[in-house]
Amino acid sequence: MAGIKIKRNDTVEVIAGKDKGKRGRVLRVIAEKDRVLVEHVMMIKKHVKPNPQRNIKGGIAEQESPIHISNVMLVDAEGNKTRVGARFEGDKKVRFSKASGNALPEKKK
Repeated sequence: MAGIKIKRNDTVEVIAGKDKGKRGRVLRVIAEKDRVLVEHVMMIKKHVKPNPQRNIKGGIAEQESPIHISNVMLVDAEGNKTRVGARFEGDKKVRFSKASGNALPEKKK
């Protein structure tokens, strides 16, 4: 199994499923299950109990649900969907866009 090439805060586009065509930022990568949590994609309704101690009102809340990593594709700086490769530039390993060949910008933590 290859390593996961999509990282947190990357912009991805959904290529399969009910949200096909939507773009969003990766909020979380769940490597053990090969899933990612994408902002405003795969929205589900969750019933929430009120909790006065944590100042939570009860009701029906909407939240993102994880989507399989094979159903999303990275969007590069030019706005094109692309696969991701890795190469060494000097002594540093960088990710690059296979569509354009350009290095992907490293995200700050």
